[in-house]
Amino acid sequence: MKFSYFIELFLSGLTKGSIYALLSLGYTMVYGIIQLINFAHGEIYMIGAFTALIITTILAYTGMNALAIAFLAIFLAILYSAGYAVTMERIAYKPLRNSTRLSALISAIGMSIFLQNYVRLLQTSDFLRFPPLIPEFGFMRYVEHIFTSTQLVIFVSTCVIMIILTIFIKFSKTGKAMRAVAQDRVMAMLSGININRIISVTFIFGSVTAAVGGILISSYNAQINFNIGFMAGIKAFVAAVLGGIGSIPGAVLGSFVLGWTESFGTGYISSDYEDVFAFLFLILILIFKPEGLLGRSTKQKV
Repeated sequence: MKFSYFIELFLSGLTKGSIYALLSLGYTMVYGIIQLINFAHGEIYMIGAFTALIITTILAYTGMNALAIAFLAIFLAILYSAGYAVTMERIAYKPLRNSTRLSALISAIGMSIFLQNYVRLLQTSDFLRFPPLIPEFGFMRYVEHIFTSTQLVIFVSTCVIMIILTIFIKFSKTGKAMRAVAQDRVMAMLSGININRIISVTFIFGSVTAAVGGILISSYNAQINFNIGFMAGIKAFVAAVLGGIGSIPGAVLGSFVLGWTESFGTGYISSDYEDVFAFLFLILILIFKPEGLLGRSTKQKV
């Protein structure tokens, strides 16, 4: 019984960590390119989920196949979230690109508050039912009491997205340009790299991972609210710092460590302290290893 409870907590932490990873990938990519902590990133996660809910509700009246509805809802929600992210970057961040980091940070917090209240006014402040988009796989029926098909899809999606992003950034022309901009924006611009395009691409990739995470976790929890992105975004930021912000493998590793810590902490200690573990991790990592688990320390010359 104790071992089965341990496995249940392990799988629950795996699911949490996978969702945090999908969000923290966006944080770490944006920070790596323009050194900005995009605190409105969690709201893209929320907007993607709400968009999928609206599209699913509309398509349900057409009599379409459930799998086709799920595919279209996820695809269109990703496109809509990407458009939102690019627009947000152009309006709130681009004008402050050459300003102080504090100005951009305040702008990001302002965008987060604006988007939360914007969706609350358009929708509702109550929790809404979110339909299950992932069908139950036949081979999962033996373990569905501890690990569902949606949890499996969440984990597999995280692994696939991480691998694709790593390969893309390492080998593609655009990925090399992203690394050049992250290393030295001025020299990259002098080399003929379109800085604005690269930054937009970075925000698009971050919004895609966030939207996927928001849709999948809403489908798993079977409910949605305008505020779901705030705490998830903060914890994903903690995970990115824990793993080493700017590192894609680090963001994923930090997310899984945080997910398991929360799961085992709530399972063996108390669920009242679930949010405490994330911020305790943040304090400890900033004190003892500020560069993160896989991050590299940098020296600044004065």
